[in-house]
Amino acid sequence: METKKYLGVDPGDARCGVAISDDLAMLAHPLETIDVRKGDPVARIAEIVNERSVVGVVVGVPRNMDGSFGPAAEKSRVFIEALKGKVSCRVIAWDERLTTVSAQRALRESGRKAKDQKNIIDQAAAQIILQGWLDSQAACG
Repeated sequence: METKKYLGVDPGDARCGVAISDDLAMLAHPLETIDVRKGDPVARIAEIVNERSVVGVVVGVPRNMDGSFGPAAEKSRVFIEALKGKVSCRVIAWDERLTTVSAQRALRESGRKAKDQKNIIDQAAAQIILQGWLDSQAACG
């Protein structure tokens, strides 16, 4: 059976959260947080794509509640273009409205203390981004 692993990415100014799907592209799992100040997140994501035979990268693009794009969305678009230059797989832009809020809520409900959330919040947001995209693909058949 052919594996179809995807990455989910929540790009940010300080940290970049990364999640990965299972081999069947059904479930997303947190993978790692890249400290943007210590290294190039695009280069690290390209490494992960090669190491794990990833077939697509889903990058969160924040939209305003009215659907318009703001400055953060422009940063995501620049990130996506840089990533397209480094990987040979598909790079997909995905609406990430309220994913960080959802991730914070989920971590809080799981009993994580606020001070412990900082290290994993970006991974959790990337997981939500990726799971949303995976679910949309499953719904399309």
